[in-house]
Amino acid sequence: MFGCLSVLFAIQGNLLMASACIGASAVMDFFDGFVARLLKVSGELGKQLDSLADVVSFGVAPGFIFYSIASQTIDNWSVFMFLLIPVFSAIRLAKFNLDTRQSDSFIGLPTPANAMFIASIPLILNNDTYNLTPVFTNSAFLVMFPVVSAYLLIAELPLLALKFKNFTWKDNSFRFILIAGCVLSMLIFKFAGVAISILLYIGISIVHNIISKNTK
Repeated sequence: MFGCLSVLFAIQGNLLMASACIGASAVMDFFDGFVARLLKVSGELGKQLDSLADVVSFGVAPGFIFYSIASQTIDNWSVFMFLLIPVFSAIRLAKFNLDTRQSDSFIGLPTPANAMFIASIPLILNNDTYNLTPVFTNSAFLVMFPVVSAYLLIAELPLLALKFKNFTWKDNSFRFILIAGCVLSMLIFKFAGVAISILLYIGISIVHNIISKNTK
């Protein structure tokens, strides 16, 4: 529902509400599994519905938000690069359903993380304390971001999942560092902290992968 509302608001040009709806979708996505288990209604139907909802909320909706931003600067065919966002989000979600390696980590950027980065852009532009508008309205960024986004969604790149088997520092140090970094980023940089948190997530995951390989 919130994904559909986000698309509607994006079409109407109300990007702040469109972003807010993606945020609401992310909250629902976080709690849906918990609620399903609590009500004892978890199963294959829920798994399929979850992915279908994610395509709309974290693929189509952020794609329309990005198009609305890009179309204000780009006036040629390259504005349609935004289509890579919903298309590769769908591919990523289909791969996730089939990939048994992703039980306690992610391979490729999760669609909610990509969607939250895009949803943060209208909020940053509306309250640009740190003069980031030239970055997010730059033609090169608007053309290249969908390409980079599409690659990260399906890349063979292991990324941390915030799934705790225990709460010891030894087993979860990078997860604790990530959470602390995200909280500090949002406290200090407000809406820009959301975008920074996604970049931190990718960066800390890469460092974790390198250290894990070197200690084996």
